[in-house]
Amino acid sequence: MALFEHALRLHRQHPDAALPRAGEPYPDDERHRSRPSYRRARDQRLHGADVAVILDEHFSRPGAQPSELVGAFRDVHVPIHRNDHIVAAALRADRQRVRQTGRWLVRHSTDRNAATVGLTLLSADSAEGDIPLIQTIGLLSHHFGPLAAEALQRRGGGAEALRWLGERVAGWGRVYVVEALCRQGAASSRAWLLRHACDGDYLNGYFAGKVATAAHLHEAITDAEADDELIDHTGRLLRTLADCGGMGMTLEHYPPAPVVLAAHAAHLARQEPTANRYIDAAMIADCLVARPANRCGCTAEQRDRIVQQYLAVLEQPDWRDAVRAGLGPTSDFFAWFTNHVATRLRLAAS
Repeated sequence: MALFEHALRLHRQHPDAALPRAGEPYPDDERHRSRPSYRRARDQRLHGADVAVILDEHFSRPGAQPSELVGAFRDVHVPIHRNDHIVAAALRADRQRVRQTGRWLVRHSTDRNAATVGLTLLSADSAEGDIPLIQTIGLLSHHFGPLAAEALQRRGGGAEALRWLGERVAGWGRVYVVEALCRQGAASSRAWLLRHACDGDYLNGYFAGKVATAAHLHEAITDAEADDELIDHTGRLLRTLADCGGMGMTLEHYPPAPVVLAAHAAHLARQEPTANRYIDAAMIADCLVARPANRCGCTAEQRDRIVQQYLAVLEQPDWRDAVRAGLGPTSDFFAWFTNHVATRLRLAAS
């Protein structure tokens, strides 16, 4: 089965959500695992050069058909990110032939290497008519996500297409899409980035700081009319920024941290209590008290005042009731949360 058809079938079964396991296993998994190992060039600057040689030879023959490339890339290393060698080969050839070849390889390839080359060819182009094709293969996001995001951001209507894909990918696929939206500039995607970028996965740490910066979070959350979706997403962003060292920007390197933290805590006091809101706020407060204030982007006075704002909400009986009801006192997470976070903060959560 072609990889595109595999993605399309799964999408029809899960039209509004990420594909289970990002569409894995792929139809070519057994063949992909059993093929002889190939040696990558030690110099990363040469990665993709052998693919470019194959494409140059193919495009040098005027009558060569895309189907002739079936199997041509099975024993070479094909990068899953934009590659200058492959893009250069695309730019050397006739634009229409490159576009037709890219479309054919993406739609018909039963081998992921060939489909990846096809998607790279499309990433060198800007035809808006290819957006649905790119979105569909991009649903297999762990492998095709980087190039799908690259290809979509180059097209008119790319921001809307990326948001559509962002709502249907998780894990690494979400990282690629959200980073592409941030690179584009947040003007057309700001509302989405401020409310939907973070889904709670630990990989959100790679882009949380980029979202906060590109979408001007500090301006949005200090608005007195901030809505619940914005406030809840800000909680997820702050929880991620508080504990994503080694992945991306942390609170320490986010200049508006004190302002955003204080605004989130103030909004929280006016929200209805829920388990998720309670946990996000408690995890943020726990990270604040566990580190020196400067590691949280605050002065000691700012940090202590913000922690007290959070605790004033979390100590209320209706908030304690919400977390007990939402998690269930017998759950493993509740036990861990009570023994670690709630104990350090002296919260009566259990």
